[in-house]
Amino acid sequence: MQNLLRCLLLAAPAASAIIPKAGGSQETSSNFSKRGIFGPIDTSAPDIIAGGRVASDAPPVSSFFAGLRPPFPTNTWWASYAATPGNAVAAGPFPYESSLDGPGIRFGVSTDRQFDGVSIKQPTQIDWLAGFSEHSGNFANHKATAFDTQTVTVQYFQGSATLTTYLVPGSPYLTFEYKQATPLLTSANGGIQSFNGHGLSTGASFSATGTSFTVTDTKGTTYLIYSLSSITLVATAKSGTQGEIRASGPFNGVLRVVKLNDPSHKALLDQHYQVYPTSAGLDYSFTDTSSTVLFNWNTVGDGSQLLLLTWPHHRVSLQNPNYPATTALNYLTTKGWMYPIIGNQWKLNYALSSITWNAPRPVDGSCVPSVIKGLEYEIGQLNPANAPVPGDFYYWGGALAAASRLALIADTVGRGDLVTPVINYLKASFEHWFQSSSGTLAAYETAWGGIINKAGSNNVYVDFGNGYYNDHHFHYGYFLHVAAVIAKFDGNWLNQHRAVINLFARDIINPSPNDPYFPITRSRDWFAGHSWASGIANGAGSRDQESTGEAINGYYGALLWASVALSQDFVNYAKLLVATEQQAAKIYWHLYPSQSPTARDNPYPEADLRKLITIGNVEDWQSGAWLFWGDQKVEIAAIQILPVTPVNEVLYDTEWVNNLWSYTMPELVDPTYGDEWKNVIIAAYSNAHPQTAAAWSANITNWGSGNTFTNELYFISTRPNPGGAPICGALPQNPYGNFKLQVATSGRFVAASSSNTNLVASAGASGDAAVFSSAYVPNAGTLQLQSTNQFVTADASGTFVISAARATASTWERFTIRQKVGAAGGVYTIKAASNGKYVTVGGDGSLINNGGNESAGAGFRFVAA
Repeated sequence: MQNLLRCLLLAAPAASAIIPKAGGSQETSSNFSKRGIFGPIDTSAPDIIAGGRVASDAPPVSSFFAGLRPPFPTNTWWASYAATPGNAVAAGPFPYESSLDGPGIRFGVSTDRQFDGVSIKQPTQIDWLAGFSEHSGNFANHKATAFDTQTVTVQYFQGSATLTTYLVPGSPYLTFEYKQATPLLTSANGGIQSFNGHGLSTGASFSATGTSFTVTDTKGTTYLIYSLSSITLVATAKSGTQGEIRASGPFNGVLRVVKLNDPSHKALLDQHYQVYPTSAGLDYSFTDTSSTVLFNWNTVGDGSQLLLLTWPHHRVSLQNPNYPATTALNYLTTKGWMYPIIGNQWKLNYALSSITWNAPRPVDGSCVPSVIKGLEYEIGQLNPANAPVPGDFYYWGGALAAASRLALIADTVGRGDLVTPVINYLKASFEHWFQSSSGTLAAYETAWGGIINKAGSNNVYVDFGNGYYNDHHFHYGYFLHVAAVIAKFDGNWLNQHRAVINLFARDIINPSPNDPYFPITRSRDWFAGHSWASGIANGAGSRDQESTGEAINGYYGALLWASVALSQDFVNYAKLLVATEQQAAKIYWHLYPSQSPTARDNPYPEADLRKLITIGNVEDWQSGAWLFWGDQKVEIAAIQILPVTPVNEVLYDTEWVNNLWSYTMPELVDPTYGDEWKNVIIAAYSNAHPQTAAAWSANITNWGSGNTFTNELYFISTRPNPGGAPICGALPQNPYGNFKLQVATSGRFVAASSSNTNLVASAGASGDAAVFSSAYVPNAGTLQLQSTNQFVTADASGTFVISAARATASTWERFTIRQKVGAAGGVYTIKAASNGKYVTVGGDGSLINNGGNESAGAGFRFVAA
């Protein structure tokens, strides 16, 4: 039997807010009793960070966290309650959306589901405002009194009168606890049409006493109001668009309000309204191969009778659930149908991957020579003296993480001699993060509590809003990946810099309320099942996440760092975060046309949406095949795949990659679409079809800043290969050596010289031809005119004659030379990497890279010189 690592559950709500005591000391508020599963990564102050401390110019609404000190959550579903101005619509508590207003909390359930051909949308609908008549409407007269990893408790107050609401995702009821306050519900979606079955004309009122009430507004939306003790409510239709329900006097008790979608749902709601949740606890257990996550709701009343709602990702993982019929209660949301479950403890099981540094299979033997040749070339380009100086977290991190993969691949294929040059290059670049004189600095932000790009503390446009807590798991996953690779091969570096790097791990995977400087797992929404990339910008309005690949990589980077620098607890925790993020990506971002529109766990009943194969962006109120920054199919698909790392093979299931291949094919074969997107789609496709992917990858010449030739081929060459056929086989490559170029159709040779650097097929005899040296670069090569040592270059426009005019070779000096389809053996086409176009021969013999496809390209013989 495998050892089971069991963690104790403490049932009280978790939070890390601290209330100051008189005299400057501190104690934990009784409302914030600490519950932790694992201890903190560290608790030391972040003063060692090179950028020091800085305060955000967008601090929390001071009244909301009155009496509390940071750290505060920044990416939760309810972040808009706290972020200035404090009244943006929150992403929940689903099935509701809500916002905090001066006199009370506004809430509603969207009933307007739309599909525009690209996205499904459920625009926010506010149905009611809950408050109490004694409240002045002063916006400062409400505050948070408790929060945990899923829930938040908000209290409105005026003198001794209070309204406390326990905002719990998944609760079909909203819960309002009144003390010495007169409940007041104000309609926000029209006037009141009827109350307890009595129609109301404008100006009319109706009074009812009891514990159960029904109200329908003039838009036809019906709510039930339950009271846990008898109360008298008076409904007044003030106009056709305004109405209110007011208690007859101050009340000490609990009201529960619920949207009634269908009259048949009332039976189940009647049975369970007396039990309500106040907070949520989180617990986990681990074996070597799986984890069980426990959601434990603290309740008033018999917890075994707690009625909640589940989303698809819950239902595929729940163990031994007590489900009423799906017809008994349901709400359609942007994540699909929410269906009922009974009980105050959920057990969700997740398989954990054993993959850490490298793929679980060795490089296919047919690919080893190409992988090693790629390593030698790409590592040879890494000069520590020219290591990049960080200008941001995101682009720096992606590029350095790609370089760090080269060290891991070199190590696994037995080329330890190639590891040290990579590590030296990484350390040279990383060193800038430790220098206070650097142009780009990491700093500890004090208003919320976290590590940010210092320049972004007052500028949301810096580093994609990093200073406003956008994308931290994206950025710091790369950062931690690089640090982990250095640490793996250099223990002295690890010992020297562990505490600084831990600050970045604490920022995104801190599991404990006992860390006084960082919130718990900043980006993760445990009820939604995935992370949110959006932080506090724009008042922390709509939550969104585009790049599931980079979200997973955030926790994969943390996993690698934990594997080399932290304890097994944090390895397990990072594995759990990876697994749950991958599951959510497959459910909410991957689309499957074969899925039945009526399947219980299908989040998108719209068949036409599922034909789009990949969601680009999931928000709280819409999900669609689009991106904030691009609309190409290859872009939308690639951003859900990259970066290409071993841990994501579980993500690239066969049905999805097959559909993705067909869906993106028109752009995959179009040279005007960039290889930097195509290469990651090819990598994902290799998980099901490695031989085909290897052949396609042989024609890629640009891997973008976040991938390399070697990593691409390494991933492809380590895929499952049940048939056993060689993965790489005889992959095509450029002819290398010294050659004269002859046009196959005319027999004329290409000439060029120092006096005329343009390449022109003007020589009638071999003796008058120029000689070119063809040298290796991955999947391509360079052509260098021997007589001048200048490299042949082709501009991106394809309107100029290619010429031997560059002293050094870069992207525009790369060419892919392949056997021409349908031509005699030894006749090649030349494709320019600068624009993906094929070289043609003009009427005057000029060579120009303007051929739109392979058949348009001229055929050349490479005659040995």
